[in-house]
Amino acid sequence: MNKKFALHWQILIALILAILYGIAFPDVYKINLDAYKKILSEKDKIRLSDQQLIAIESIISEKTYSEKEIIAKISAISDTELTEQQKEVILKYSLYNPPVSYISWMGIIFLKALKMIIIPLILMSVISGIANIGSAGNLGRLGLKTMLYYLMTSTAAILTGLFFVNIIKPGNGINKNLIKTSDIPRIEHHSFSDTFLNIIPENIFEAFTQNRMLSIIFFAVLFGFFITKVSTKSRTILTDLFNAGFEVMMKITVFIIKFTPFGIFGLVAKTVAEQAGNLSSLMHMLGLYALTVILALSFHAFVILPLFLKFMAKVNPFAHLKAMQAALLTAFSTSSSGAALSLTMESVENNAGVSNKISGFTLPLGATVNMDGTALYEAVAALFIAQAYGYDLNLSEQAVIVITALLASIGAAAVPMAGLVMISVILTAADLPLAGIALILPVDRILDMFRTSVNVWSDSCGAVIIAKSEGEKLKV
Repeated sequence: MNKKFALHWQILIALILAILYGIAFPDVYKINLDAYKKILSEKDKIRLSDQQLIAIESIISEKTYSEKEIIAKISAISDTELTEQQKEVILKYSLYNPPVSYISWMGIIFLKALKMIIIPLILMSVISGIANIGSAGNLGRLGLKTMLYYLMTSTAAILTGLFFVNIIKPGNGINKNLIKTSDIPRIEHHSFSDTFLNIIPENIFEAFTQNRMLSIIFFAVLFGFFITKVSTKSRTILTDLFNAGFEVMMKITVFIIKFTPFGIFGLVAKTVAEQAGNLSSLMHMLGLYALTVILALSFHAFVILPLFLKFMAKVNPFAHLKAMQAALLTAFSTSSSGAALSLTMESVENNAGVSNKISGFTLPLGATVNMDGTALYEAVAALFIAQAYGYDLNLSEQAVIVITALLASIGAAAVPMAGLVMISVILTAADLPLAGIALILPVDRILDMFRTSVNVWSDSCGAVIIAKSEGEKLKV
């Protein structure tokens, strides 16, 4: 790709154009003969009265109305108040917006492409990630310490995100008409025991066909772990096989990600067109969502991780923050942990006094499997989308988000636009609609800068804690 016109700039331009396009072509409604026949076919289901049918028939023409106008007109003529179900059906069949329908297919295809790669990508990334850690002999004392730290901080990050989004509830302040009731997922509530039992699949192929992400990830973790337990020859063959499979999936993912600007244009333009009359509510909701993410990330970065430093390594958090400022600023400005990796290693070694032996092992591993900021962001985003669609996730269903975010992060850092791919995985696991991604895309780029900085900060804290546990004398 042309470096002078990076993907994030293409996405930003697509977002701006999509918002302008949606504002320019808001959804309008008209009752033509075709729409009337479709409404008539459902009159018994939605219990339309004769007066309401007469009212609908009386406005058959090519004239277009806004959502409020067409509902008010039918209600006034029939002298009855339409039910929510009646409104939904009438609006569904009378929607008339050719300019948006011409481009909305791009968003539909993009979401289908994301769904297509989710299972094979996660399967290959988790298996190859675990197999590589074990095959490289990295699961010794140092490896176990590092993985335990990553597990603890990632779990803390996800729980922090869920705490803030449950307290602030950014999606609950949404205008009641912002999301159509037909879009709300009809999901059965599961108890915690059911959720836990469903992790273990009776038939892994059935889990594949039913998109049961937790079962698939559980199987991938087991498969990757036991690859490290077979003979050296078999381990090498299997590790190479899944590394090659992951490489192929990466190529496919990179290809699909190149079309992200087109997908975003189709998704966001459609969303803005639908909510043209509720833009103030939409902007308020997005602002509250962004604030929730930033507050949660800040709490994790400036409270949780410093506590780890203080009590596990007896290190002054402020001194370490000062030592890492160049790397953190690079991570913030580039939104790339990889781009900041060399500077992170340099800062940890030269400014914090960590040996190359520790930093050379923990930091590259952290860039692969430790994504505190991203995991936190995904947990908040998933619950926000659930709130926006009017779905109240209970504790066991939120546990699905915790486990999925934790396990799916293994190897996911190497995936381009990992945030977008991981949120797709989590939404699939929680049975939430992928179309909800359109709600969070307008502020994703800004939040990406914050979450990447937290990823790098957590990696550096881990390097210091592991170094201290190994008896190294530090400069901070």
